[in-house]
Amino acid sequence: MSYDVRTRLSELRREFHRHPEPGWREFRTTDRIVAELERIGVDEVAVGRECLASDARMAVPDEEEIEPWLERAREAGVRDDILELTADGHTGVVAVLECGEGPSVGLRVDMDATAIEESTEAGHRPADEGFRSEHDGYMHACGHDAHISMGLGTLEAVRDSDFSGTFTVFFQPAEEISGGGKAMAEGGYLEGVDDLFAVHLGLGQPTGTVVAGVEKPLAMAHITATFEGASAHAGTAPNEGANAMQALATAIQNGYAIPRHNDGMTRVNFGSVEGGTASNVIAEEITLEGEVRGETTALMEYTRTELERVCYAAAEMHDCDVTPRVISESPSVDSDPELRDLVGSVARRTDGVTRVVDTAELGASEDATYLMERVQESGGLATYVLVGTDHPTNHQTPTFDIDEASLEIGVSVLTEAVLECERRRS
Repeated sequence: MSYDVRTRLSELRREFHRHPEPGWREFRTTDRIVAELERIGVDEVAVGRECLASDARMAVPDEEEIEPWLERAREAGVRDDILELTADGHTGVVAVLECGEGPSVGLRVDMDATAIEESTEAGHRPADEGFRSEHDGYMHACGHDAHISMGLGTLEAVRDSDFSGTFTVFFQPAEEISGGGKAMAEGGYLEGVDDLFAVHLGLGQPTGTVVAGVEKPLAMAHITATFEGASAHAGTAPNEGANAMQALATAIQNGYAIPRHNDGMTRVNFGSVEGGTASNVIAEEITLEGEVRGETTALMEYTRTELERVCYAAAEMHDCDVTPRVISESPSVDSDPELRDLVGSVARRTDGVTRVVDTAELGASEDATYLMERVQESGGLATYVLVGTDHPTNHQTPTFDIDEASLEIGVSVLTEAVLECERRRS
């Protein structure tokens, strides 16, 4: 790979890093991806509503949460046609490259940022070198800026190769909130895909390491539960209230006590509570945000069902009502050994790769599994690839950064894997 290409990947990644946008609000990011696709020259570009099943979107923010990001994008010069196609939280892009007869190969990358304030400390390279996030309270703390760049780089490299077939890149929104995978999986562009790659940088793997295909990504569900009771004065008439706070506390305590399952690992966590009015008022309404995970989709569903039962029992115990809601979720899907082995073979002959791991457990959740599952159910193959990168700290921290040498490694491995998909069928 030439110096110019390496520099371009770094420049793209830094540009995306400077302008992070959260899930379903990636308006400027979508616009910038489209501009690059037009520069590269692809056969089809589908934006927003054109590539998503709108009703399958999950965790879509309210209009008042979307509007400031839409206005910011408008002020930044995002094209009117892009704004129209992405309005109301319909971000994301699919790019299709038609290269004659041959297999249909897909690559999925994610594009949203996280709600973390980026460090300004000396020694944090994005701050030192002028590409720190310009959006207060948000940053690319999980590497999605790099994933976008790798997707674009791989697309351009495949275009310049002798690949024969169809290559489709899915720039998926809202991964951090597990909201976009299902909508993109049902958007129509996965039909006929024979082989699908998904990719992530880092996740505990150093620069030079490639994991050819992960296994046991945790199935996950984000859940809210709103408890409704009756307010009363906590000093003069506490008996006249129905204490939503007490119902919620009971649900938290017993939620963490849900029995583990002998079929595999499960997880429960509560991360946010919002509600109540004052210390001397029996809380009338309060909302709990939490999540459940499982080693398999069935184990996640078991834990989710048990948590809902706990919430209903806690509400009844304290004479309250409760409304549990699943905000978003994702299944557990393993990589296919055949495609995993193909990636491993390619990685072993790729410059910059010093270690190849055939498979490893992800230990987290990912809604790319919706796309993988759909391809597998249609008779195709899918694998989730990890490309190692050195971090100064870790994912989801204010000082997150990557080793940009990993961009070139990732593009090289993915490009050669796409080409190998054609060769094995010829």
